[in-house]
Amino acid sequence: MSLDFVAVGDVGPDRDDPETIFDAVRDRIRAADLGFCQLEVNLTKRGARLPQARHTIRGKPEIGAALVQAGFEIISFAGNHCLDWGEEGLLDTIATLESAGAVQVGTGPTLDAARRPAIIERGGISVGVLAVNSILPMNYWADERRAGCAPLRAHTVYEQIEHDQPGTPARIVTYAQRGDLAALVEGVKSLRRQVDVVIVSHHAGIHFVPAVIPDYQREVAHAVIDAGADLVLGHHAHILKGIEIYKGKTIAYSLANFAIDLLMDEAHAKSRGFKEIQKLNPDWVPDFSSRYNFPPDSAMSVMVEARLSKEGIRDVHLVPIMIGKDAMPRIVDPGDPDFERIRRYLADISDHERLGSAIERDGDRLIVRHRQ
Repeated sequence: MSLDFVAVGDVGPDRDDPETIFDAVRDRIRAADLGFCQLEVNLTKRGARLPQARHTIRGKPEIGAALVQAGFEIISFAGNHCLDWGEEGLLDTIATLESAGAVQVGTGPTLDAARRPAIIERGGISVGVLAVNSILPMNYWADERRAGCAPLRAHTVYEQIEHDQPGTPARIVTYAQRGDLAALVEGVKSLRRQVDVVIVSHHAGIHFVPAVIPDYQREVAHAVIDAGADLVLGHHAHILKGIEIYKGKTIAYSLANFAIDLLMDEAHAKSRGFKEIQKLNPDWVPDFSSRYNFPPDSAMSVMVEARLSKEGIRDVHLVPIMIGKDAMPRIVDPGDPDFERIRRYLADISDHERLGSAIERDGDRLIVRHRQ
């Protein structure tokens, strides 16, 4: 007895017919019994843009139905865009997803609601998902009386390496806020007692910078697996990050983009805000003819496919994905040079961060093994 599970990273269509962005991958996703994604846009016609919001759009409410039709039933909204359009936008998004038949996780009208897991039982197997967010504009996190996301705040310390040399580069140290981490660990332990499979979704990491994984992200991933999680799914960075096998469990530090439209005009490309972000990836050159304005590394993505059972998770594989100028994800054939390009990229960035992972071809997919 088992369930086939599929997970992808960031999703945010911005087109007249949002369902068309999934045309090349819909059949593969729908072949699974259960699908997960991270929603990057508010689905609302109401609300006012908060001053903390950076790049944002109002997503069409039709996106909710498009996600469900594509095969995504569990959707995390715990990200740095959850309150871009205020409480009205967040609550509209939750209601839209639920009316479309999806289960939203990671945000809510209160902190208790935002921390509540999504639990689905199918074919006699129960699956629980918790979602937290570390990329937090001021006051985007929920509290006892305010809507928002489930926070996993992190602190940054700049440690001078050579104390007798003023002005020299500093070592950057990050660590999870103790209260948020304790709440997440307790949530995992509680969920472990209720379900067969526990999955943790973590919106975190350093966007656009190749390979680098901050300390706090590893700390959180290891802590939740120690507490009983079976799989950790990372997103937000908009590019792939390394894969780690920790105590036999898979940690995907960033699944990258999956289905996001991002058009850019000349005015935005010349703006101070974009110029600052562009420095994070010097290969990033805007293309005003493209629906997908991200760095070259962002063209590569993966889908996670796994088998869930009462004993946990097994047979975890990665399906290589390439994203074109039309912003549509497409499955890469194993005979295509991009298949090896993605495998090599994942291997290199995993080695860069000393994750001890071997990324190998396994038929038309990739498999990650812990290097002995």
